Amino acid sequence: MARGGDGLQVLSALDAAKTQWYHFTAIIVAGMGFFTDAYDLFCISLVTKLLGRIYYTDPSKDNPGSLPPNVAAAVNGVAFCGTLAGQLFFGWLGDKLGRKSVYGMTLMLMVICSIASGLSFGHTPTGVMATLCFFRFWLGFGIGGDYPLSATIMSEYANKKTRGAFIAAVFAMQGFGILAGGIVTLIISAAFRAGYPAPAYRDDHVKSTVPQADFVWRIILMLGAAPAVLTYYWRMKMPETARYTALVAKNAKQAAADMSKVLQTEIVDEQEKLDEMVTAESNTFGLFSRQFARRHGLHLVGTATTWFLLDIAFYSQNLFQKDIFTAINWIPKANTMSALEEVFRISRAQTLIALCGTVPGYWFTVALIDVVGRFAIQLLGFFMMTVFMLALAIPYHHWTTPGNHIGFVVMYAFTFFFANFGPNSTTFIVPAEIFPARLRSTCHGISAASGKAGAIIGAFGFLYAAQNQDKSKTDAGYPAGIGVRNSLFVLSACNMLGFVLTFLVPESKGKSLEEMSGEADDAEEEAVGTRAVRPSETQMV
Repeated sequence: MARGGDGLQVLSALDAAKTQWYHFTAIIVAGMGFFTDAYDLFCISLVTKLLGRIYYTDPSKDNPGSLPPNVAAAVNGVAFCGTLAGQLFFGWLGDKLGRKSVYGMTLMLMVICSIASGLSFGHTPTGVMATLCFFRFWLGFGIGGDYPLSATIMSEYANKKTRGAFIAAVFAMQGFGILAGGIVTLIISAAFRAGYPAPAYRDDHVKSTVPQADFVWRIILMLGAAPAVLTYYWRMKMPETARYTALVAKNAKQAAADMSKVLQTEIVDEQEKLDEMVTAESNTFGLFSRQFARRHGLHLVGTATTWFLLDIAFYSQNLFQKDIFTAINWIPKANTMSALEEVFRISRAQTLIALCGTVPGYWFTVALIDVVGRFAIQLLGFFMMTVFMLALAIPYHHWTTPGNHIGFVVMYAFTFFFANFGPNSTTFIVPAEIFPARLRSTCHGISAASGKAGAIIGAFGFLYAAQNQDKSKTDAGYPAGIGVRNSLFVLSACNMLGFVLTFLVPESKGKSLEEMSGEADDAEEEAVGTRAVRPSETQMV
């Protein structure tokens, strides 16, 4: 039985547990939340061109309609604003009410708003877009809660040897969510295209967008509810994490009973020892105390700023893939395709990138994070992203000339690979490991919200920045920007800064959560003091 400096037996048992079935159940249940999150957040970028054609086409013009700048920014970015608010709110609530009870709320919100966003109706294009934005904000709010809760639940259930891989596996489901978004869009657009053939826009301005195309984007958005519904029952069956029950709710008996069931072993509840631990000075300070600032202030700055900088680069790339593909002529000009043909081609390109660059990066992290550690992976990722972005930006003219497109796409896929085998995974994992249990979900929420602030800058900023420097060549309604090439230079600088700020974040590989957060410190000191005073008793134990 683990005693003394090792803290409570229930926590030691979790730390030392062999990988078992319940670990995989937790990964799947928490991971399906992330799968849904990624699908819901990224599928919108596949259908924005279609929305422009359906609602904003003027048949007298030579090119099909596109969303006006303010509408495009709102449709793409409003879910991020909701996510940011949700991360802060549900992160805080997860520490107040418990991880499990809040977990169900976020899932129901995601299901309702996924379906509602597909049912966005209105008499005018503005009405439809306003309704869509309203529901996507609340969808984002639910998704926001999933970030701190999924990471915290997984870190508190995991053993210390493979904890990094387990949290990374939950996050890696994001890759499958992005991939699923692309595949679902491919299948639906291909089916509708076969069922309702249409000419290219330049051949017939009106008939190139068939009326049934309006069902396509609605079905794609509504399918985001399916994986969330499927996992709701299992989410509700998971017991509250032992670390929350013991260290925050201060109920040793319940924690021991829950984990005895999960680990299928007898665990003694040590209420006295727990009372000693939770009343120790290291376990009573709050988020805004001087003691928190001294112990964890720089850690929080490190996790928040690195996530912020990473997301500027990550989301601006991900949301505007289709624009980059068009800029290098990988997707033909809009007027040479029908509406459904365009959706099909955009989703095909995004699926290829996800398959080659996005998904493998996540699983490299899962395989190696507990071998080389979080710190090394984050540094390598930021460094390589900088290198590849500069390699895209410096000879940018070379990449846009015919015959060199494949090279550009390969380099582009590599930046994604190193984002995911790098800071995109580690910035999610580390905040769930280094803060005290009573503030863990809140601090993860703050770090994640900081990341989403970066995503909003990436999404909105890149929309304008990547516009051509020549006003006559910009998209309809946009001012002249700094161009894709200069935008890539700005993103390279963000990555370099992220590399530097990684040095504020501690390495948590192979350490218990209580060791990282300092929650075991005072208990250990007291235990050492007791042993010094009563050596005979220590020998008996």
